[in-house]
Amino acid sequence: MVSRENRRSAAEHGHRITAAIACHVARAGGTVDELTRLLLHPDHEGGRHARHIAVRSGQSRALDYIRRVWASASVAVASTRILGSRQQTYEVLAALRDRIETTPWRGERERTALRVLRAHLNFAEIAGGPLRHASERQTAEEAGISRTTLRVVYETVLKPRGWLRRLRVGHGREGSTWYLGDGSADHHDVPARLSRFRTTQYPPDPALEEWPTPETGAAADIDSTVIGRLMGHDAFAHRGLGSSALMIIGALHVCPAQTVGELVGSASVSRATAYRTLRRLAAHDLVNHSGETWTLAPRALEGFGASLSQTVPGPTGHPAQGWDAVARQCDTAGVSARRKALHAAERAGYREALDRLVEHRSKAVVIVRDGRQVLVPAPRPDEIPSAWHAPGGCVLDPVTGRAAPDWRIATDGRLLLITPADQRSYDELAAAHTEALSEWESVA
Repeated sequence: MVSRENRRSAAEHGHRITAAIACHVARAGGTVDELTRLLLHPDHEGGRHARHIAVRSGQSRALDYIRRVWASASVAVASTRILGSRQQTYEVLAALRDRIETTPWRGERERTALRVLRAHLNFAEIAGGPLRHASERQTAEEAGISRTTLRVVYETVLKPRGWLRRLRVGHGREGSTWYLGDGSADHHDVPARLSRFRTTQYPPDPALEEWPTPETGAAADIDSTVIGRLMGHDAFAHRGLGSSALMIIGALHVCPAQTVGELVGSASVSRATAYRTLRRLAAHDLVNHSGETWTLAPRALEGFGASLSQTVPGPTGHPAQGWDAVARQCDTAGVSARRKALHAAERAGYREALDRLVEHRSKAVVIVRDGRQVLVPAPRPDEIPSAWHAPGGCVLDPVTGRAAPDWRIATDGRLLLITPADQRSYDELAAAHTEALSEWESVA
């Protein structure tokens, strides 16, 4: 009997393989009849899923399934193009950056999703294409958020709306494989969230005309390059200036003088968030207020406002003289350093576990009988007597009291046999273990 979960996983895996084959045939100029013959051929391993459907549900059901897969593959191939040169790649990334900068990112969760998307865009520009490898820890450090937050915004915003897709989960020393989309998924296809995540920054249907036009404006205008450069700093961490400050700074960098009403549309923030964030930025002397308009302070993008002699501190705080000073005033200084230290410790522990897996161990202890070594299979090989331990991971011979040159203590406490021909396979180790067991039984 096979559990339902295992059957579902096998079916999903088979469907992905079938869809990949269909896309390849469509891109090569094939037809649905050629795909059908290929998948239903008994010697073709990639058609196992389609043949299983034919056996289980009948030939007609399998043919309908193949036609549906072919239709989806044809649409996917027609809507994509092959990047033949680096220049075309940069054109695609530039168009994606423009789309990101003109898309409204309403609410704290979507603004955090923008930081993750901008981090992946930075990686894509370095890698030279929308397909690249990056770990969750690397992305979280680039975006200035935690791994938990990164997973939440990926599952709830970026993945459902077609902005980002993880093709393969990282394993070993390789990061996950990601692909940048264009955000073409329909907004209404996104599953509904719990009511506590629905804020007033998510406007109702514009046809209801419940909100004024600035709140329902669909156009945004920000400089995502500035956001990508500043988002990893401690000043914009959680409980610091936050993502709303990044959005307003990016909007004011594109258009220097804007009113609060204009910032509501260009920065995709609510009116209350705009007022609150502007007051916070003004307290750190990063924006200037003249009448109804707001502008960035001189050298604000470097984290420096006007000099202390030219500015009178307000009641909410003192003007900051750098992003580090802003982080200290917000009590967020050192957040990125602590996050990197945590990730470094996690990486070290994970790599240590990988190293233990690739070590060649002999699940046995050793004794000396009549001048020769005899391997003794132990039921608990990780429990080595403390009297056998020697400095440097060596093993003391229980008879002579000297270090045994062919034995070491592995990182998990097990005995490790070191020989000139140590590159043995698993089958060879199993055969050696069986031979040692037989020898021990004969001696005993």
